[in-house]
Amino acid sequence: MNLSTIVDIAVSGISAQRTRMAITASNLANAETTRTPEGGPYVRRDPVFRATRAVDSFADQLERRLRKVEVAGVVRDPRPPLRVHRPGHPDADADGMVALPRVNPVEELTNMMTASRSFQANVFVLRKVRQMAEAALGLGR
Repeated sequence: MNLSTIVDIAVSGISAQRTRMAITASNLANAETTRTPEGGPYVRRDPVFRATRAVDSFADQLERRLRKVEVAGVVRDPRPPLRVHRPGHPDADADGMVALPRVNPVEELTNMMTASRSFQANVFVLRKVRQMAEAALGLGR
């Protein structure tokens, strides 16, 4: 395995976690959004990750099963919106009920912390690869 394969794997993890953080931030920002262009309240979203081959040569595939991560898509929460009694709200129905997004701030902050830790781990790997490359160059001097 060469260092560029390791870099590719770490960069794919960084990219996937960046997407996860952006989607989580959108969920938090829209936790109280009752009107969207599509109609109705905001619908919570989650990224879907998929493992893809990290190396292309047949010999590498026989030797190791390295995988990169990519965002395969973004899914919308299938659960119905929460119905909360807020009679003074502009989007309240005749009974004073408002449809709110099913966004749990604690769950979203946990997602954000997990994504942040994964991001940091991948950055750590990149730093170590750089140190290894510098050490290898130093051997030749």
